[in-house]
Amino acid sequence: MRIKRSVTRFFLALILPAITLAVVGYFGAYAIWGNRGILALEDTQAELGVRQQQLADVQANRQRLEHRIALMSNNDPDLVEELARTQLMDAAPNQVAVPRAKR
Repeated sequence: MRIKRSVTRFFLALILPAITLAVVGYFGAYAIWGNRGILALEDTQAELGVRQQQLADVQANRQRLEHRIALMSNNDPDLVEELARTQLMDAAPNQVAVPRAKR
């Protein structure tokens, strides 16, 4: 009877630490291998780098277009001539128009 009590007391004393260890183990594993864990951080940082490069390309394109729009609003004769030659493939006498790839 005395052994039964000491065994029962021993196992009751281990229940709380065992539950605590299970909960900490669960959240610890999720922190490493979960959707937002440490291992997923590398993939997220790589994707962020790609997205930042795309953003820089779009911003550069936007600045180029804004510059051309500013030139158009000022009625820049060089730009008008460039657009006419590009769109119409028209040139002055004794000039040859060679189409270029768009940038």
